[in-house]
Amino acid sequence: MKLSGALDFNAPALLYARKDFPHLRVDDNVQTALEKIRREGVGERVIYFYAVDDQQRLVGVVPTRRLLTAAPETSLREIMVPRVIALPAKATVLEACEFFVLYKFLAFPVVDANRRIVGVVDADVFMESVLEDPPEGEAVTRDDFFEALGFHLAEVRDASPWRAFRYRFPWLLATIAGGTICAVLAGAFELTLARSLVLAFFLTMVLGLNESVSAQSMSVTIQSLRSARVTFRWFLGALRREIATAVLLGFACGLLVSGIVWIWRHDLRGAFVIGGSIALSLVTACLFGLSVPSLLHRLKLDPKIAAGPITLALADVFALVLYFTAAWMVFG
Repeated sequence: MKLSGALDFNAPALLYARKDFPHLRVDDNVQTALEKIRREGVGERVIYFYAVDDQQRLVGVVPTRRLLTAAPETSLREIMVPRVIALPAKATVLEACEFFVLYKFLAFPVVDANRRIVGVVDADVFMESVLEDPPEGEAVTRDDFFEALGFHLAEVRDASPWRAFRYRFPWLLATIAGGTICAVLAGAFELTLARSLVLAFFLTMVLGLNESVSAQSMSVTIQSLRSARVTFRWFLGALRREIATAVLLGFACGLLVSGIVWIWRHDLRGAFVIGGSIALSLVTACLFGLSVPSLLHRLKLDPKIAAGPITLALADVFALVLYFTAAWMVFG
């Protein structure tokens, strides 16, 4: 693999960081900042300008376009973006590559424990190692780079069974924990299930519907995260859409299953419990399918591996809590 031959994935990312990065004082205005840039230069390659405070701590990133178009008297604090995604100084090359794939930025500042910038890792460092020489006359796009880098990272993770095991097994503990909780819940409501066998008959369907809906929602969310930045505003918009979809799915599935229970067993109370709990639990399944991948993405964890076990475990537990609680309230 070309990338693994060029880079040591276990080496510190700081070894590949540039030291000629420009940083600006956050309390300076645009005119002062531009004068500093002209006086001190910008190094070999500049993608982002970083703002620091009096203690040289990273406090924001200043987009080049805003810097060039803002009024000279404008403070950098007014035009900077305060939320900056930075690599810790102890990060490895593998972790740096994952940052590029996850956030799709062209550079990341490297910061020490005090949030002081000690270097900048540029996508160009990895570009030649990741991309084969393109055909003459064909331009290489950002998407080409990120797609190729993601492919190579997948190869690295799956390079050995032991590496794959260490990467994937910890997340399966969520499934084991969820299954154990579900078994305990079923045992706690054993008498309730005994009073109505129809509840036991449809238990598998309740769990199956929840897992299917949460998996659908999770897949849609992970796909969206490839091009979206996880912000509170983005999450609220996605949450509104997901709740609307969840209500429609819950109502349709709950009504259909209730009809099946009534036609088959002529059990009105059982139809109400099963259909009602399905309707409510599918809403929670959709919310977990959205929230878990988004949170993992925000925490810089891989949602493709971790989201599945956690989402399905939470969906199962909450589905059974709703199901058994409704059954206990109706059947005692």
